[in-house]
Amino acid sequence: QVQLVESGGGLVQPGGSLRLSCAASGSIFSIMGWYRQAPGKQRELVATMTSDGSTNYADSAKGRFTFSRDNAKNTVDLQMNSLKPEDTAVYGCYAQATVFTYWGQGTQVTVSS
Repeated sequence: QVQLVESGGGLVQPGGSLRLSCAASGSIFSIMGWYRQAPGKQRELVATMTSDGSTNYADSAKGRFTFSRDNAKNTVDLQMNSLKPEDTAVYGCYAQATVFTYWGQGTQVTVSS
């Protein structure tokens, strides 16, 4: 049974910061990452990291978001700085196994004054 549980979402002012965390149960996955989905929008991949630390960021996240992974704890974090209103979305983590991809339900991030 694979379970992904996110935490750290909330309300933040523009220019502020949040740190999201995701704890994965079960297997250690070769690829883990973060996605976001705003109301009425398609799901967008924000950042992806392989088990060896190779990281890829969406253009919207580069320079502002930092993705970290702790293989020993089987957790991933997303440090989000300089947040903008357009960053408002449900943020979730995902884990890629050999055949299946597992998606967390997400945590709400709202950037507003």
